Amino acid sequence: MANEPVVTIVGNLTADPELRFTGNGHAVANLTVAETPRQFVQGAGWKDGDPLFMRCTIWRDMAENVAESLRRGMGVIVQGRLKQRNFETREGQKRSVIELEVDAIGPNLRWHVATVAKAGRGSAPTRAEAPSTTEDPWSNAEAERELVGAAAGGGDKPPF
Repeated sequence: MANEPVVTIVGNLTADPELRFTGNGHAVANLTVAETPRQFVQGAGWKDGDPLFMRCTIWRDMAENVAESLRRGMGVIVQGRLKQRNFETREGQKRSVIELEVDAIGPNLRWHVATVAKAGRGSAPTRAEAPSTTEDPWSNAEAERELVGAAAGGGDKPPF
């Protein structure tokens, strides 16, 4: 849709993503990202501002990928569209919440190291299914062993 506010939030997950399935079988994950602004105050150093806790909703395959990949405390970068949802409590009170419907999410590599594995169609890869370096079709393990042996002084081939 046109004119939807798109925002990007850089923060930390407050809990593991909660994965559920709708009655139609669609995956939906919910998570909260905490973002605390910091400001440098002359003579006093860095001061933390008031934190923002943004509730996020992720749908379908991306929801399963997020639930498999991200954990509490991880730094993330989230981009999505702000949505306002109105509802009524069991007591009859009308409430309104603003949530972020996520279009893209990933780990913040400023503080983390990530290994990326392409997800298969229809499901997220499990950690056991993620490719390892030994399954790398471009690696040549035999040549690597020869180079290591030559570098250690064992072999006729130069280490380059």
